[in-house]
Amino acid sequence: MMDDRDRRSPRAGYQGSGSMDDKALAELLRRPCTIAVVGLSPNSNRPSHEVAAGLQAAGHRIVPVRPGIASVLGEPAWASLEQAAHAGPIDIIDVFRRSEFVPALVPGCITIRPQLVFLQVGVMHREAESALAAAGIPVIANRCLLVDYHRLLGN
Repeated sequence: MMDDRDRRSPRAGYQGSGSMDDKALAELLRRPCTIAVVGLSPNSNRPSHEVAAGLQAAGHRIVPVRPGIASVLGEPAWASLEQAAHAGPIDIIDVFRRSEFVPALVPGCITIRPQLVFLQVGVMHREAESALAAAGIPVIANRCLLVDYHRLLGN
């Protein structure tokens, strides 16, 4: 039996269970949001850094979530989602971790109750997505938040 990890093509445009439609996503991104970026790399050549920098340049506040680093993009980094909640309310959780690590993030996501959990290109986990949807948290999987921002808002 196939499991969810890396079985679907990242280019397939798979949208996870409990997904937010484009209209609601555009509404959310139109105003300044606080976005916790799980797995944000301090290396400017990494996709997580590029996406977070682009969202920050668009006026969103970035809350880096990555153990072992002090700060990224001028923002203090937090070791876990639960700790990142001390930075204030979080609107979106953007995940740059391998699919097999997503289930461990579910309890923190449910505690924080963001308006959206976004799993970046190549990241998807049906059971974790279902658990978040059952908790009333919309999920979008296997897409890029910055690409969607530009697609929907054109800036």
